[in-house]
Amino acid sequence: MINVGIVGATGYAGVELIRLLLGHPAVAITRLTSRAEAGSRVDRLFPHLKGFIDLSFEDPAQVDFNDCDVVFFATPHAVAMNSVPALIARGKRVIDLSADFRLTDTHVWESWYGVNHVAPELVTAAVYGLPEVNREAIRQAQLVACPGCYPTAVQLGFLPLLEAGLVDAGSLVASCASGTSGAGRSAKVNLLLTESAETMKSYGVSGHRHLPEMEQGLARMTEDPVSLTFVPHLAPMVRGIHATLIATLTDQSANLRAVFKDRYACEPFITLTEGAYEPETRHVKGTNRCEIDVTRPPGDKVVVTVAIDNLVKGAAGQAIQAMNLMLSLDESTGLNMPSSHP
Repeated sequence: MINVGIVGATGYAGVELIRLLLGHPAVAITRLTSRAEAGSRVDRLFPHLKGFIDLSFEDPAQVDFNDCDVVFFATPHAVAMNSVPALIARGKRVIDLSADFRLTDTHVWESWYGVNHVAPELVTAAVYGLPEVNREAIRQAQLVACPGCYPTAVQLGFLPLLEAGLVDAGSLVASCASGTSGAGRSAKVNLLLTESAETMKSYGVSGHRHLPEMEQGLARMTEDPVSLTFVPHLAPMVRGIHATLIATLTDQSANLRAVFKDRYACEPFITLTEGAYEPETRHVKGTNRCEIDVTRPPGDKVVVTVAIDNLVKGAAGQAIQAMNLMLSLDESTGLNMPSSHP
């Protein structure tokens, strides 16, 4: 069995990691840490896990993870970078769900996250954990930086078009809506039911932390300069991301659905709706799937719609997919499941 530990296991992504890993046939969860909940039983804090796990949360300062083969960090930004170097030095495999190792330019990272990066030497060693792009590099990695939720949806939607050189990379638009779980588990007034239900609003229009990550990833898909206009929205739902992506075609003769079908033919978690139905967040809820459709409206534009679960393909599920690749397992192990309905 593969022994795993989770740092920051009480946040939404951490709890989703627990849920998914409990169903993984090759994994045993041995360490779960939380500063705030150290000493509390997991099933006391999260009753939906009662009968599935017999562990208590531990203080991360008191855990050395010697009995773990893989350590996940589901912590706020600027936490993992303080602890990961010691684990890497001891030969542990680390998968970080935060943004600490996503951006290759630490100066750009510092400007967006407002703190000094204390482990710049690991930024170049980390592999960006988008399997549809970096599968082979992930297999060889010791440290994986999992993509953010918005960047996952946006990159997977634009990927076939940019790789094929079919759109103007300098005028990309992404309008994306996320459920409230994307803002984390901490109490915030704007996330109260009475504040977020029956309404929808944009936020971070002047600049969102995920923008440099998206532009960095998109730039790797094309030789042309990339410019992205990103408008995130808070939607009245708990989980899910729906992305509407717009680009200007440079080749209007291409069979766009064929391009997507060819690019994603061997991808286990990409579902192309091919116009039969529209991607919906409820179709992928609780799953590692990414639903995509591509449409050409009148004119010279192309519209790609994408739906993912922000806590699974946008966080915990993608992290487990990366772990499977790192450990030479079938990357779908523990992740093949349908969504619930309705």
